[in-house]
Amino acid sequence: MGRIMAASLTSTTFRKGTVIVDQPHVELRSATGPASLWTGRVLAGAVTFVFGMSGFMKLKGGEELAEGMSQFGFPDSIIIPLAVLELTCLAIYLIPRTSILGAILLTGYLGGAICTHWRVGDAFFVQVGIGVLIWLSLYLREPRLRLLIPLRSARDSG
Repeated sequence: MGRIMAASLTSTTFRKGTVIVDQPHVELRSATGPASLWTGRVLAGAVTFVFGMSGFMKLKGGEELAEGMSQFGFPDSIIIPLAVLELTCLAIYLIPRTSILGAILLTGYLGGAICTHWRVGDAFFVQVGIGVLIWLSLYLREPRLRLLIPLRSARDSG
């Protein structure tokens, strides 16, 4: 069994007013094995741990957190809304039906974190790496994403 996503297209006709619209149905079958699925789940677990701990620490508060936020130029009043935003995006990412939307939202959140670190001269490679892990974990466990972004080997493109 290869690594390529298998899909079969069928056509169904819907009537929309007086216009007939043919809309293809895509039947998804993953050609990847359980190792890929579990690797994606483990990576998603790592992402969940990072964002979960970050959100929890923001909710918990503390002197170090307030000091760190002031270093970035954020007032203390933004900490709780930021934690709620972070944990909400994480929850959307963890629900299988909305995982792609959650990955988009977490990527946006990380974009803000990258800009914040960049603005004060800090390294932001960790945030970039977390973003890569978000999408890699989703790619490995989500057949809809593999259909949208198929990876092909050199022998497949011939």
